[in-house]
Amino acid sequence: MMNPESIAAAGAAVVTLPHDLTPFGMFMAADLVVKAVMIGLIAASLITWVILVGKVLELSALGRSARRGVAVVAAEAGIAGLVRRPQLPRPLAAMLAEIGEEVAQTGAEGTGSTAAGGLVERVRSRLSRLEAAAGRRAMTGTGLLATIGSTAPFVGLFGTVWGIMNAFVGISQSQTTNLAVVAPGIAEALLATATGLVAAIPAVVVYNHLARRTTAFRAEMTDLSEGLIRTLSRDLETGRLDVGSLN
Repeated sequence: MMNPESIAAAGAAVVTLPHDLTPFGMFMAADLVVKAVMIGLIAASLITWVILVGKVLELSALGRSARRGVAVVAAEAGIAGLVRRPQLPRPLAAMLAEIGEEVAQTGAEGTGSTAAGGLVERVRSRLSRLEAAAGRRAMTGTGLLATIGSTAPFVGLFGTVWGIMNAFVGISQSQTTNLAVVAPGIAEALLATATGLVAAIPAVVVYNHLARRTTAFRAEMTDLSEGLIRTLSRDLETGRLDVGSLN
């Protein structure tokens, strides 16, 4: 049986325990290391949402430019007509510049119907490189999302382990297993794991969404380059290609 002095000491310990078990209250009562872990995870979560907004706007603009380029190519009969059009979409203008450079390097003698196959293949190679470069630029920044999604749970787990270690130290110092003594420290530690999941789950979802949007953009760029290759092939076979207009 506990003597009156022990009962009074235990009661005083319970009174001095933090009772604010809201997320903010637990954060403020947490150990410095656990606080640093949670602040880092909150910053990572904010970075995820910033990347989402920025990349969605960027991919929307890129997709519109590629679709507009496809429409322009479908509406024009030949490469020369495309070159004369004002205010071409950026991806279409870049692809036409590649075609013009290849035609200039080939020369007039390499644009006849007998040499058309080689020219078309070289142009296809140039445009495929352009597509790949555009795809890489579209995915810029998303690698950070993959890093956050894969590491945030483990960082949160580190904070939890550290917090539970401190909770057990507190239990040993107070020499009591009273739930009121144990619960706050463990709850603060588990908050780090919850923060890690809050950072990781959106990062994975956003990464997958942006990967799908990038795949769709690459498909649109492929449609644009294939449309240009078909137009170039027709011009070469019919003799309508005006080499001078591409320079």
